[in-house]
Amino acid sequence: MTTIMSESGPVIRIAGSDPNQDLLRSVPTADFPVVNVGSTGIAAVEPLLVATRAGTTAFYERCSAERLEAVVSSVDETGDIAAAEPDAVVEHEQNPSSLPDAQLPGLRTGDRDVLGACGWRRPTDPADHEAAGGFVDPIPETVLETGTNLRGRGWGDLCHDDPVGETWRSVRAGDGDKAVVVNAHGNPADTLLLSSAPFDVLEGAVALARTVDAERIVVYASADDDRAVEVAREAIENYPDLSVDIDVLTGPAAYRAAEPSMAIESIEGNHRLEARIRPPDLDEVGLFGQPTLVHTPRTVAHLAVALRTGSVPQTRVVTVTSDDTPTAAVEVPETETLETVVDAVDVSGSFKAAAVGGTFGGITSDLDVGVGPDALSAADLGTEGVVHLLTDDRCVVEFVGQRTQYGESPHSRHSA
Repeated sequence: MTTIMSESGPVIRIAGSDPNQDLLRSVPTADFPVVNVGSTGIAAVEPLLVATRAGTTAFYERCSAERLEAVVSSVDETGDIAAAEPDAVVEHEQNPSSLPDAQLPGLRTGDRDVLGACGWRRPTDPADHEAAGGFVDPIPETVLETGTNLRGRGWGDLCHDDPVGETWRSVRAGDGDKAVVVNAHGNPADTLLLSSAPFDVLEGAVALARTVDAERIVVYASADDDRAVEVAREAIENYPDLSVDIDVLTGPAAYRAAEPSMAIESIEGNHRLEARIRPPDLDEVGLFGQPTLVHTPRTVAHLAVALRTGSVPQTRVVTVTSDDTPTAAVEVPETETLETVVDAVDVSGSFKAAAVGGTFGGITSDLDVGVGPDALSAADLGTEGVVHLLTDDRCVVEFVGQRTQYGESPHSRHSA
């Protein structure tokens, strides 16, 4: 299959996360590509129709089958991608490798260094990823040096909030049948990357496995995340010149199953999940007693982007949720504040407070706090990368009580 990244004529992308809503079935015959891509991470605008031609992109949000048919027919007849009253139109470089910014909820905020493939490239098509500069083959020292400037991202990461390079060097120098685990369990942003940008996740994991001489990569996800698991498996089948074994395994949807050592327990097939006493840590005694690196998709995707561009993106991928607002995953520089993240969504009601950091994060009404882990920790807030918004009709005391009970439940999810 050829890439859609360098088409000279019109290209229409359908971005969304619902595999059952296949709008392609309603597309009339056209003389240009109309393709499904992954979710943008912004549920409020999806299904999102993204029509591109010659450095211009038109956006049609919340697209129905009828509107899709009208847009395709209009573009086919006139050649004008903006002839069907789009919700936004932007000008950009001729063949961008990532989704252009648009003045739409979520898409008007921050950067898309790591989320660039989401809503733009076909998730399981290696041609699109290669056209964006993917599938680099770095030498181990380059990977290790990159690790000195890369922090682990997410509670499910062995190096949560800490630089990863020293741990990588230690594992590389050690003995045993080493393994790399991509822990995609529990965080919506990790699930998004696995389902919409799997080659970024896999490329980072492959580069790391080659660097530390790991013989196996395991992609670990919740049993509830069917779409992410399906996409990951197809991407692995399509990965060119793959020189390391990669398995995709699932664990129970319980919140605790995302903790790194319990993820290892689940992968090993243990039904009773208990956190391991450390030390020794997983980089010494991990999967089946062998040295193991456990990183989230956010961490290894940051690595993949850094290896392509030459520098680690100093950004954070943050998921914004509320009781009545669709989920939004946005990427912002670490120098930005929570206010920038919250501005990414249109909240119903007046803002009261935010629960920052997942199930056991802190609560604040002050949004003038940086999104980097140091600033969040200094404000007694969590660094998992989830912000849940509370509006004026929500009792904070009640919310805290429910969250505590939820966290104790064996069926709870970390993103709640």
